[in-house]
Amino acid sequence: MAGKSSIHRLPEEIKAYIEAQLATGCHTLDSLIEDLRERFPVEANAGSLPSRSAIGRYGQKLERRLAAIRASTEAAKLIRAHAGDEIDARSEALTALVQTELFEAIIELQEADDETDSGKRVELLSKAAKNIATLARSSVNLKKFQAEAEERARRALLAQQDAKLQEVAKAQGMSAEQVDFWRRDFLGINAP
Repeated sequence: MAGKSSIHRLPEEIKAYIEAQLATGCHTLDSLIEDLRERFPVEANAGSLPSRSAIGRYGQKLERRLAAIRASTEAAKLIRAHAGDEIDARSEALTALVQTELFEAIIELQEADDETDSGKRVELLSKAAKNIATLARSSVNLKKFQAEAEERARRALLAQQDAKLQEVAKAQGMSAEQVDFWRRDFLGINAP
């Protein structure tokens, strides 16, 4: 695989500063380089500050990760607000996020340089395959659970509607045929 980014080799203080500046988006690459030179002159004079292209690449990776975090956080908020957890929608969102991360990791492994030991590559792919299989089983079980939960909710709603129909039918003096029509043709419930 490719060597570590020059940013990863920086002192933690400088790395954290770069990440914070990239996350806020308050600098262009050139202004960030100039800011780093002014803020950390010893490192600048020693030539240990990262290049413009290294910061650009690191910024792209950081932005992808931040975007994924923002998207998953927003999805979790929406799921929590609208789905409750009766159908385990949060687990579905989490499974999708893990699937996306695994897919991206496999792509990065495939795009890695040729210096990667083929044995190590096979080992990594084997581990990924095992985790994907586990995740796929989890996804199938989750879908089954969700379908069962939806069916239970549908049956409960139909039971409530049938009870309300019985109540209204009694109050309105509807005949058994009329009640049967509404039950069968409107609610889709077969006669008891």
